[in-house]
Amino acid sequence: MDPITLLGAYVFILAIFVGFEVISKVPATLHTPLMSGANAIHGIIVVGAMLVVLALPGPLGTILGFLAVVLGTANVVGGFVVTDRMLSMFQRRPRPAAKPAEKKAP
Repeated sequence: MDPITLLGAYVFILAIFVGFEVISKVPATLHTPLMSGANAIHGIIVVGAMLVVLALPGPLGTILGFLAVVLGTANVVGGFVVTDRMLSMFQRRPRPAAKPAEKKAP
């Protein structure tokens, strides 16, 4: 196996373990700000995936680029949905209007 490929695989596997450890330690109160940052990063990934489609000739580049665009877009949309739901938990709900007092018949 090529040493460059082996080094890339090693870094990739190490990044998986480090990412899991970092994300598992995040408290729930920081989830919304982190999702906002993750959405921005995944937006950049979608642009990069589009560039991959243009740069790699042949069907392999097209398939990998398309897959990256679809997965990146799903992650962006899912992040916005989760962030919106979490932020809606902190909004005040409108109180129902008070009913006028009814008069009792004697």
